[in-house]
Amino acid sequence: MPDILDELINYLINYLLNEMPEYRESLESCESVSDRKILLRGLMNVRLPKPLDEKFLELQDEYLQSEILAKGIVDVNQIPEIAPKISLWQGDITRLNADAIVNAANSKLLGCFVPGHNCIDNAIHSAAGLQLRDECNRLMLEQAYPEPVGRAKITKAYNLPSKFVLHTVGPTVRGNLTRKNCDDLKSCYESCLELAEENNLHSIAFCCISTGVFGFPNREAAEIAVKTVRNFLYNSVNINRVIFNVFKDFDREIYENILRRTFEV
Repeated sequence: MPDILDELINYLINYLLNEMPEYRESLESCESVSDRKILLRGLMNVRLPKPLDEKFLELQDEYLQSEILAKGIVDVNQIPEIAPKISLWQGDITRLNADAIVNAANSKLLGCFVPGHNCIDNAIHSAAGLQLRDECNRLMLEQAYPEPVGRAKITKAYNLPSKFVLHTVGPTVRGNLTRKNCDDLKSCYESCLELAEENNLHSIAFCCISTGVFGFPNREAAEIAVKTVRNFLYNSVNINRVIFNVFKDFDREIYENILRRTFEV
């Protein structure tokens, strides 16, 4: 299996380097399979949307699906509820088999072009495959203007365990938190929930939208997230599980406290 994996990675890298020969020197320092995996992800990150070769896609999908299996798929139905229809889970959102996972996107909606960046946008696009960027590109060409803050779009999830990805652009906070910042973040959650409801989806996993580099204070963001989801679920027909996905211990503690206080559990 390692030999087959190595051949697969080498084929994908060489295909992309033929498209982008300016990065060929990067291959010289890749001595291990791990190094070549990092290079492959970086090349996928910087590749602009354009037609994809069927053989490349077939082998890319084989590689990405093997990576997903190696990380382990998490069944959202096995995650305990911390409140009615609500779960809290800490880890990599690309492992969840929810009907939809939420991506904190930028206004171009094409993913992160910084090689190997540790943002959720990069992680989701890297695990889904290049088809995701292409679908997002088609949506944006049809729209013909940047994605506004607070709205959401739905795409296939391709090689991810989830069925769909919901892309939403959260507000960026610079300086003091404003009422508009809060209203915009609320709209992000509402737009994603409405899309899930319209598409008959039963489970949705939210990342911590607008925190981190977007500057929204973590505690205030979590308060808005929990309140908006709680209010929506009262009248939801289709959604029977919302997962708040966190990565850091700090965010897990925030959500635990808010959820217990809100639902008195």
